[in-house]
Amino acid sequence: MRCPFCGHDDTQVKDLRPTEDHAAIRRRRYCPACGARWTTFERVHLRELTVIKKNGERTTFDREKLLRSLRIALRKRPVDDDRIERVVNSIQRRLETLGESEIPSKVIGEMAMEQLAQLDQVGYVRFASVYRNFREAKDFEDFVESLSDR
Repeated sequence: MRCPFCGHDDTQVKDLRPTEDHAAIRRRRYCPACGARWTTFERVHLRELTVIKKNGERTTFDREKLLRSLRIALRKRPVDDDRIERVVNSIQRRLETLGESEIPSKVIGEMAMEQLAQLDQVGYVRFASVYRNFREAKDFEDFVESLSDR
């Protein structure tokens, strides 16, 4: 692997171990040219997923985008990063096992909402406010009221 700092082609793996949920391999790498150290992750990739957005545009599924969205929704909440990783891994596995290579963004959003509802109510409301495009305070009130009705 090429060093991300100096571009040297011959880097070394110093440490190798599975992640806590055993969904990926964590590699600690070292560049003998500049001395830099960094971490890479290797994950199973069952199939190439294409996301069909509301406007019909097609893009490649980006797990990092989903991870960022969940982290934003759960910012300053008592939820460990490892739990967020496990949620994203779970959603990605479910998407890959659907048997479809093209998935509407609505399906991904609903899976994320479902997971957040179980993980953290505040994060759930935050995510919903963006996902469902709340325009005014009344939208929040109606959504939170629907939660308490359940």
